[in-house]
Amino acid sequence: MIHLKKILFLLIVIGAAVLIYSCSDNDPRPKILIWHQMRVDEREILESQLERFRKENPDIRVEQLYKETEELRSGFIIAAIAGQGPDLVYGPSDQVGPFQVMDIILPLDTLFEREWLDKFNPKALTHYKGGLYQIADKLGNHLTLVYNKDLVTTPPKTDVELIDLAKRIMVFNKDGKPERYGLVWNYTEPFFFVPFLSGFGGWVMDENGNPTLNTQANVDALNFIKDLRDKHKIIPNEADYNIADLLFKDGKAGMIINGDWSWASYAKAGIKIGISPLPKITKTGLWCAPMVSPKGYSINANVKKEKLIEVIKLLKFLLAPEQQMEITKMLNTMPTLIELYEDPFFKNDEIMVNSQLQIDRGRAMPVVPELRAIWDAMRPSYQAVLGGAKTAEQAANDMQEFAIRKIKEMNE
Repeated sequence: MIHLKKILFLLIVIGAAVLIYSCSDNDPRPKILIWHQMRVDEREILESQLERFRKENPDIRVEQLYKETEELRSGFIIAAIAGQGPDLVYGPSDQVGPFQVMDIILPLDTLFEREWLDKFNPKALTHYKGGLYQIADKLGNHLTLVYNKDLVTTPPKTDVELIDLAKRIMVFNKDGKPERYGLVWNYTEPFFFVPFLSGFGGWVMDENGNPTLNTQANVDALNFIKDLRDKHKIIPNEADYNIADLLFKDGKAGMIINGDWSWASYAKAGIKIGISPLPKITKTGLWCAPMVSPKGYSINANVKKEKLIEVIKLLKFLLAPEQQMEITKMLNTMPTLIELYEDPFFKNDEIMVNSQLQIDRGRAMPVVPELRAIWDAMRPSYQAVLGGAKTAEQAANDMQEFAIRKIKEMNE
């Protein structure tokens, strides 16, 4: 939770900034401000689309502002509580729960025609507590197995095949140290662990938001990841996101587990990539199911009624087929308008076909605020297992107890 003194200080800063800005802004045209956490390539596309909107609508000003994910969330909460902030806030669906609980985003059901909303994949419309609070332009944000086609001809379908293939890809120097790994990924982070938790039959919470971490599935998944490193020796002893990313880009890894946001960068790095759904766990017969979430726009509850017309006009422009298709072709992301799935680009593109298959096998990321507490509860014990400080059984029990405690603290 954000500290009260920090909130009060930032409210003063925001108020002062708003006063200074309002005194210096003499342009009578309505201005729409978007806060987002888009990557550089996404930002460039957004800016080109906004420039087209500006030319078509010279009577409306539009600006975008990038913020890191955590900065965006905390900053928007503080600004919106103060009656300020951007008109549109863009990000993954899991920010909807905290924003809605604080009543700082508008329900969208009554602002958009049912006929228009029906054009979207239902997974792109994020509902919470009976209301619609986000409309997405991208569906996925999901992990898949990415492989270097120069090293892998046929991707693995099971965990057994994954281990066997990774061992065959490995290359060692004369001292016996790996020069090329079979598999890399940011395996120390809980989000990147979840597909294996689900593959062993587990999940992070039940339908009521209660943590479900003290399970045999969690124990099995924890031991599985540790065995990949210590028993099978197919992954690095240490690997955060940047290390794994660089190893794959430098051709020092045959496969990587990463999200749809990364694929374009691998192609730019000269890697001929293939995309495959994550493998099936032979013990359970279940596919590894990554979390799937839309990324899209919510409207600040402070937007005045007279300004909503312009905000809705901009949102419809950004979510139109032309804009979504432009992003899809440039970044290989999954659009949300149903009509676009019939485009030949999807049916003939190997990456898009396998991305859709992974989305179908994935599970929706919960949007409840309790998810943040669960991430925080999982991380230290998970990393303690990897570090040898805890057994998987101890970690699963501690994760559950810590999650319950953090959720209770959060709701007090």
